Amino acid sequence: MATILSSAPLSVPSTTYSKPSPRIPLFTSLPLPSSLSSSSSSSYGVTSSFVVRNDASLSPSSSPVQALAEEAVDSSPLASSSKLVFVVGGTGGVGQLVVASLLKRNIKSRLLLRDLEKATKLFGKQDENSLQVVKGDTRNVEDLDPSMFEGVTHVICTTGTTAFPSQRWSGDNTPDKVDWEGVRNLISALPSSVKRVVLVSSVGVTKPDELPWSIMNLFGVLKYKKKGEDFLRESGLPYTIIRPGRLTDGPYTSYDLNTLLKATAGERRAVVIGQGDKLVGEVSRLVVAEACIQALDIEFTQGKAYEINSVKGDGPGSDPQKWRELFKVAESKESK
Repeated sequence: MATILSSAPLSVPSTTYSKPSPRIPLFTSLPLPSSLSSSSSSSYGVTSSFVVRNDASLSPSSSPVQALAEEAVDSSPLASSSKLVFVVGGTGGVGQLVVASLLKRNIKSRLLLRDLEKATKLFGKQDENSLQVVKGDTRNVEDLDPSMFEGVTHVICTTGTTAFPSQRWSGDNTPDKVDWEGVRNLISALPSSVKRVVLVSSVGVTKPDELPWSIMNLFGVLKYKKKGEDFLRESGLPYTIIRPGRLTDGPYTSYDLNTLLKATAGERRAVVIGQGDKLVGEVSRLVVAEACIQALDIEFTQGKAYEINSVKGDGPGSDPQKWRELFKVAESKESK
């Protein structure tokens, strides 16, 4: 059952999958701590230069958190928004950065978590006008109470697990449960009023039998991600699919908001976007998070999938026009 603190009337379209009877969830209201008040906001900004720091560049004594915090960031304020973004997978590497960036932009978000306490550990105490937290698990259709989607305008789904068996697979956290059933359950529960769903998938999903993708797909991760993509396409909801290359750069584990807002990615901040599942390479989690947020507002990305990598050089940062140009260039190349 969905759980939230502070009530809010929270409806969902009909679906071929069974739905639980409506329940009234409660939202968690989390006041903003003094360390993140407006008086100190100039010290904590989401970087506008997304780049990649290679693990080899870290000194033996420095942790990934320290390394990410070492670099200067752009702390200029970003405009507030009337959006309400529903974030799924917000405790993963990309998801943490998505939530932190939404907070920086003053974009209201609602975060679906299995463990509500993780929200406070990661993002501090936030006012519900900035961040709301609901308890639920996409793998359990009964957790996706229709009321939790009340008012939601956009959705970013960054859920995922490891490609090969690991401790992260414990508790049914396998690719079939997360990348397929979880995505299917989420898409089935969303109201038709949602303006855009951004789904993070993977490069290689259309080539699971070709090297090197066949190795990555030994346990079906690409197959299940592709099934999730296809279900979203057939849902009738407006969508954009982001297919990252091999993810690099932190967060590797759970960080806190202060560190997340300072995170940069070394010297590979330039971005390459393609279509047709042709890119092979790596990409900073920071870049993927920014691509998800930018895609929410770029109208011509609707109904399309894009592959994304990071390379050395100056990047688009958080500049909407530069991101529009990158997505447009990808389309022009594909049409040739």
